[in-house]
Amino acid sequence: MGSASAGATPGFLVWRLSMKWRVAVDRAVGPLGLTHAQYSVVASLYGMQRSGLRPSQRRLADHTGLEPLYVSKLARGLESAGLLERTRDPKDPRAVQLALTERGRDVTRQAINVVQGLLRQLLEPLGGLDSPRAQAFTHELATLLDAPLDPFGQNSEHEPEQ
Repeated sequence: MGSASAGATPGFLVWRLSMKWRVAVDRAVGPLGLTHAQYSVVASLYGMQRSGLRPSQRRLADHTGLEPLYVSKLARGLESAGLLERTRDPKDPRAVQLALTERGRDVTRQAINVVQGLLRQLLEPLGGLDSPRAQAFTHELATLLDAPLDPFGQNSEHEPEQ
């Protein structure tokens, strides 16, 4: 572990790694006209569309972990840039469906390639993308993401005073 990480809590390390990743992705996709948040929207949308889905903003928000209001703002900006289109869902007039434009698919494919290169760099110390350590790390991250996290739940060490 580096000197900045010695004695650090897991929460601090998760935060530092997420910040390191966000900054690296921002820099990597910046030349394509994207931010990390925009990349998370278009890359997720790209994958969902390849699976035959045309998700609503809400479903995309749930998928990315971003707030629905933030996804709406990002989608409007990406629409203005000509990368995606927003249309009303014929089955639910309150819902807005998202789809990448042809230009959006092209930019997203380029961005995915750039970010995959970053991912290979990130996981190199664990033996590379397909190594058993990287696969175990991915499994552990998924386990943590699937665990409920309630700051006021019964497992909190800091119960409110009564």
